[in-house]
Amino acid sequence: MMTYEELLHLIAAGESLTTEFKSDERRMIEDAEIYENVVCMANAQGGRILIGVEDSGRITGARQRHGVSTDPIKIQSAIFNNTEPRINTRVYQVETPDLSAATAPVPLRNILVIEVDPYLEICATKAGKCVRRVMSVQGPQCAPFYPHEHIGRRASLGLLDFSAQPCQDAVFADLNPLEFERLRQTIQRLHGDAVLLDLTDLELAKALQLVETIDEQPIPNYAGLLLLGREEKLRRLIPTHEAAFQALDGQGNVHVNDFFHGALLAAIEDIQQRFDARVNEQEVMVGMFRLPVPEYGRIAFREALLNALLHRDYSQMGTVFVQWQHDHMLMTNPGGLPEGITLQNFLTHEPKPRNQRLYEAAKRIGLVEKTGRGIDKIYFDQLRLGRPAPDYGRTDANGVRIVLHGGKANLEFARFVYDQDKAGAPLKLEDLLILNQLEVERRIDTATAAELIQKPMNDARANLERLVERGMIDAKGEKKGRIYHLNADYYRQLGQPEGYVRVHGISSIRYEAMILEYVEAHGRIESKDVIRLCGLSRGQTSRLLSRMVKARKLDRKGSLPSQSFYVLSSND
Repeated sequence: MMTYEELLHLIAAGESLTTEFKSDERRMIEDAEIYENVVCMANAQGGRILIGVEDSGRITGARQRHGVSTDPIKIQSAIFNNTEPRINTRVYQVETPDLSAATAPVPLRNILVIEVDPYLEICATKAGKCVRRVMSVQGPQCAPFYPHEHIGRRASLGLLDFSAQPCQDAVFADLNPLEFERLRQTIQRLHGDAVLLDLTDLELAKALQLVETIDEQPIPNYAGLLLLGREEKLRRLIPTHEAAFQALDGQGNVHVNDFFHGALLAAIEDIQQRFDARVNEQEVMVGMFRLPVPEYGRIAFREALLNALLHRDYSQMGTVFVQWQHDHMLMTNPGGLPEGITLQNFLTHEPKPRNQRLYEAAKRIGLVEKTGRGIDKIYFDQLRLGRPAPDYGRTDANGVRIVLHGGKANLEFARFVYDQDKAGAPLKLEDLLILNQLEVERRIDTATAAELIQKPMNDARANLERLVERGMIDAKGEKKGRIYHLNADYYRQLGQPEGYVRVHGISSIRYEAMILEYVEAHGRIESKDVIRLCGLSRGQTSRLLSRMVKARKLDRKGSLPSQSFYVLSSND
């Protein structure tokens, strides 16, 4: 159960896909509406329904539903008996004080809280209403959940593999012999499973599980059609399959707008060719060697494209868009992240392909790596080239969206990464993420690093200390509140020795300004205050304060070190 303080924090965050406010002020919310909202949450990510809170977040309280009181057990039982399958919820009340009272706070009507877990089965009310929580232009709301959308929901939960379903209207002849040949060439080029090369077309399709035997006849499944189908059959049998390559200028004008409806391998080749024709390269000298730095990581682009085509939701209409813009590339695909995978864990969560049969075939062909860690390669390839990390911030329940940043690369950083690799001490993805963040923010703590690499605090701390040992970053402050920053050796290896002086000279001035502002506000400051304020170690604090005393910016008071404090200097 939530406390009142926790309730206030939840309300302050506003409505979301997992939080719904329901007013009970002007009229009592009907039971049928409660059942509908519970079903709405169960068919999505689950969440909390707060009855007695206005859309604005104003607390008005819930009406008494059973005479002079409200019985949460009765509400819980009513929900259970009026949903199908029967939904178990947790129902309780949170007492809210009337803070506007002139005297001590007095009880106001309580907030009724209904907690709902996400359900693996599709849920509906007893009256047959099936809805789910979605994000619309007006914000989160309950929308009709149509039967044709249920396949995508089951696929995202891992209960159904759409790509493994046989297509009843297809026959083996709908698979294109030319695509079988393209598949064999792909296996050779990408060093896939060589055993597949000597098989006949039918044997190859069976080995990759791209056909199902029904009444002793090989019937293509959706994975088989997507990989090997004739274009005219794909348009008719899988109308949801569509990919597009678009090139836009700085004003948003479209110069290229090509759409693809053919088999996946052909579509991948066509889009790759358009990428290769446009990508430019810069060069950086590493000794006598020229290191090419492309506008976008070639590996990152290919992995992002494969992810979009192999993991999209083929049960819903939509297009895989590859948009080349003047300073970035945007790639989108229909269908949100699979259940359990979020933007906060997708770097470390185990692979969870939406289209398992299609993905397994792609692995044997050599199209994707067997570990399923393509997303790591996207990040690593962009970062090693001195570019910002990929941005998945636009992803929502309806689609995955990734931005690859182009523009001017940090060539010195690309050379630095290459030098580390050449020296036999390659940087890991976690190292690149931390160094990239430090390039932008100049400082990082353990909690921020843990969030960045999506690993526990202990792992983040070990990673930071390893970079300290390698002479790339320095640590300030006591162990518990340690702050890390790039050090002089790192800037020297980048060929930017002045960078350290510039950054840390500014830091020194900033620390002095912070200390003087603190003393002006509070009249005095102690060493422990400086440590907490600036994130410095005891030794660094002592040296900084001594320097400020010598410069007549501060006066030291107190005869004993343990009693010393500092005030503004009385000297002109």
